[in-house]
Amino acid sequence: MSDKIRGTVKWFNESKGFGFLESGGKDYFVHFSAILGSGFKTLAEGATVMFKPSNGQKGPQAEEVEVV
Repeated sequence: MSDKIRGTVKWFNESKGFGFLESGGKDYFVHFSAILGSGFKTLAEGATVMFKPSNGQKGPQAEEVEVV
């Protein structure tokens, strides 16, 4: 759990199921499958989240995303 960082949702497109988070001036891709919890998975613009940063095929991405 200590490897998670705090970030903010820049935008999230519910119909496409992805968006971007920002933390420390860096953008992270987020896919709906990386959002923890059950039910319809979405993120509100401006929401504060905790996530595990990783390197995806196209750059930085977020894993294990949870709204705080």
